[in-house]
Amino acid sequence: MNFIRPASPADASRIAEIIVTNYRVNFYPFFHNDPFYFGELNVVEMASEYREGTDALSNTFVYDDGVVKGIVRLCGDEIEKLYVEPQFQSQGIGATLLDFAVNEKNARWLWALEYNMRAIAFYQRHGFHLTGEKIIEDEWVPLLKMAKA
Repeated sequence: MNFIRPASPADASRIAEIIVTNYRVNFYPFFHNDPFYFGELNVVEMASEYREGTDALSNTFVYDDGVVKGIVRLCGDEIEKLYVEPQFQSQGIGATLLDFAVNEKNARWLWALEYNMRAIAFYQRHGFHLTGEKIIEDEWVPLLKMAKA
């Protein structure tokens, strides 16, 4: 059964909740930036990115088995975001979203946080490799490029 569908405006708050939760769980431990992670980053503002008619919404797909449990956002052949609600991780949802992005939408690459070994290992298990390219986003976030082998 296929649980992946295009995101709709009704999903905006749930998408934002998943992204904000993942940023706090996965990135805050490395950066300890309270003003950003518990002030500037919030569900209300993030949800506005996913309202009707936005590019973010038109390029986002959700894993929905009755509850939206994960999201993938694409930009051409790049995976911009892939997050699963922490309570539902390690159940194959991320792998399903990644397979969809690669096989149905021809996604071929992404940027991964250099410190997020769990994410890098996940992508490597699914045929991605580190390219050797690195950028610093927002002057302090080290990202490594990964591409489909």
